[in-house]
Amino acid sequence: MLLSPEEMFFRAFRHEAFDISEISLSSYSISVARGNPHYVAIPVFLSRAFRHTSVYIRTDKGINKPEDLKGKRIGIAEYQLSANVWVRGILEEEYGVKPSDIIWVRGGMDTPGRPEKIKVQLPDDIRMEEAPEGSTLNSMLEAGEIDGFIGPRWPRCFAERHPHVGRLFADSITAAEYYFEKTKIFPIMHVLGVRRSLAEEYPFLPAALLKAFTQSKRLAEEALSDTSATKVTMPFVEDNLNRVHALMGDDPWSYGVSGNAHVLNKFLDYHVSQGLSPRRVEIEELFHPSTLEAYSL
Repeated sequence: MLLSPEEMFFRAFRHEAFDISEISLSSYSISVARGNPHYVAIPVFLSRAFRHTSVYIRTDKGINKPEDLKGKRIGIAEYQLSANVWVRGILEEEYGVKPSDIIWVRGGMDTPGRPEKIKVQLPDDIRMEEAPEGSTLNSMLEAGEIDGFIGPRWPRCFAERHPHVGRLFADSITAAEYYFEKTKIFPIMHVLGVRRSLAEEYPFLPAALLKAFTQSKRLAEEALSDTSATKVTMPFVEDNLNRVHALMGDDPWSYGVSGNAHVLNKFLDYHVSQGLSPRRVEIEELFHPSTLEAYSL
């Protein structure tokens, strides 16, 4: 089934609805830290993104740089979203803006009310408000009732070119390139999850899925690089590919643990420091043992 991440993750973590599913790295890490994961992950990273694009602001509220977010009321759909974990970590580590410096307003983006897919207990210094009953974060941002929004989807009023809604990082590509040059981190959002009982019954399955998805990615990359006719409805594909390869090498969207340990460790550090994990999870706890290494000839 092809579903939106919101529906897919809600059904996966609330009802264990799927045998194999794309899952949120953050929500999965919570379940591992609490000792009750229904899924076991495979190091197939189906979603990665530089989240400098994910911070939206009211341009009339005196926010000109990240440090200006201190004391502001910022909307979020869920505190646990992987994108939000990365943004909060980057804001604190790179700009000195701690999660406790911001007043968080939680609610639905376009529909009033949205529960956390896994209930979370936040640190005492985190200031969290619920959006007023009947209000959406988009309408609040549009009306100037919140000072900004952080999340993986852009708010509708930004897409509709509201005159006072913009991005904190106006040149998000340059900001992301600088971040990667400094850290070599391409943030991971989602992993592939297999029902744990299924992996125990069929121990060959996790490694087989890793192999299949790796081959699928190779085919997709070959198709994308075939510039005779673009495979996506987007201009400047060749130029962007050249820019990415010059910055990140020949395999920018790598799978597997070995080349991504520094990314995963940074995320797990952020996750526990932000109070989402009750303890620091180790990489080896996340993934099925058969996917931690691969054979070679």
